Amino acid sequence: MFSIQMNFQRVIFLLLSIFSVLVFAKFHLQQTVTETVTVSDNQQGSTTPQHVHEKAKRGGTCAFPNYDGMVAVQKSGKNAGWAMHNDQECSYGSWCPYACEPGKLMGQWDPSVTTYSYPGSQNGGLYCDSNGNLQKMNSDKDYCYDGTGTVSAVNSCSGGDVSFCQTILPGNEEMLIPTLVSKGSSKTLAVPGPDYWASTAAHYYINPPGVGVDDACQWGSTANPCGNWSPYVAGANTDSNGNTFVKIGWNPIYLETSCPFKDKKPTFGIKITCDDKSQCDGLDCAIDPSVNDINGVSSSQSSSGAGGGNFCVVTAKKGAKAKIEVFDAGSGGVSGSGGGSNNMQKRDEYALGITATHTVTETKWVTSTTIV
Repeated sequence: MFSIQMNFQRVIFLLLSIFSVLVFAKFHLQQTVTETVTVSDNQQGSTTPQHVHEKAKRGGTCAFPNYDGMVAVQKSGKNAGWAMHNDQECSYGSWCPYACEPGKLMGQWDPSVTTYSYPGSQNGGLYCDSNGNLQKMNSDKDYCYDGTGTVSAVNSCSGGDVSFCQTILPGNEEMLIPTLVSKGSSKTLAVPGPDYWASTAAHYYINPPGVGVDDACQWGSTANPCGNWSPYVAGANTDSNGNTFVKIGWNPIYLETSCPFKDKKPTFGIKITCDDKSQCDGLDCAIDPSVNDINGVSSSQSSSGAGGGNFCVVTAKKGAKAKIEVFDAGSGGVSGSGGGSNNMQKRDEYALGITATHTVTETKWVTSTTIV
């Protein structure tokens, strides 16, 4: 009996010993894991384990560089000056577009993307690499370079400064690039030549007088008829022959049934003029709400674009310069009936066709600026 009891005690002791070893081993394993593996605390919220003995690759952002010619926009947002939506950061591994001074074009983009197509159309600006370095991909271009200089904006309104807000392309196409035209003055607009990304044109939203660029040059709301809800849009580009095509028209978004301003005539108008009329085809080309109904255009060669917005185009021949003039309604427009006919000259129709459709998904949106 004693022998059996001793054997039983030995078995219990052996089992306890084995259990202790297993518990110790489990604790040691947990401790080892804790000591050798950590969790990245990068700003993107990643929980990917990183070995302590390796150099941690942390997420982060690239700061706006303020290189020569650049303009920081919407600095209070997460974009921190980059020409991106105000809740979007210039994060590691992403393209970060930027705005340039009036008359200048962004000279950097993804050189592997040569056609207007999503998502490559988003790859504008500088590349923020995985180490937080900004990469300049187009060595043959400055960060900002002069456009063709063939079109200027003129403010003849009595109501104050006028904001021309250019869409960022390549980029998200939000109207972030500011050109503020003071009362009684003019500013050269950034007009791309055929060497610009995918040969695309510049696209502008023209805001009511008195609205500054901080309020105008951003994706807005239906609270005010500015930003994406501005009544008018414009576009321009210069082709390989040196001819510049200038377009003004109604903003299709302003005409949508959901727009609270769709039945309200703007208090200002726009028109295209040329220093030498003989060197411009397509004149007269104007929108004067004191003469035209909403969506009306004063032109013998007006047409209708995407979203039903009517427009007209003027061709400034090589060496000629054109102006987009903003004026008080009834004080300088070109009399005539509303537009809608389709007898525009074919070369103008194909040279510059700008659509302004939009899709809103949470805080991200896309417009389409295309050459047709």
